[in-house]
Amino acid sequence: MEITLLIKSFIGLIIVLAGLMFLLFYSPDSKAKRDKKKFTKTISDTKKPKIDLDSLRAIIKNKKTTSTELKEVLDLVLKYHGNIHKKLGIRAHPDFDIYMEMLIVVCRHPNTNKNIIIDFDKELLKLNPQYKAEINDAITKGLNSRGI
Repeated sequence: MEITLLIKSFIGLIIVLAGLMFLLFYSPDSKAKRDKKKFTKTISDTKKPKIDLDSLRAIIKNKKTTSTELKEVLDLVLKYHGNIHKKLGIRAHPDFDIYMEMLIVVCRHPNTNKNIIIDFDKELLKLNPQYKAEINDAITKGLNSRGI
């Protein structure tokens, strides 16, 4: 009598476990649907160009950004954030570190080309002639840090 009760309990537990596994793997809101929702949400978000400097820097740092997107983002940086604060005596303003990092990342980006780098360099120099030496140093560091 005890063996049959034990066997019935074991079979019942297996049935409950199978049901739970079925619910786990075949739920109506499966992972594929959630990923599809996230993907459509990110596509609709990227249609509106965000022009704050942090968003533009994030796009520049993304290794999957295409060269055309990179060019557009750098144009937005120059248009809205191209003027760097004046130097503090002979020292560069602390905000210049952001631009220096951006120059290095642009030089190291896998989808960049010489035209993108040269155009960004020229326009940034045109807007900020007092930072000529610092911009040239940043470009040199970025180009030297590329793997050959």
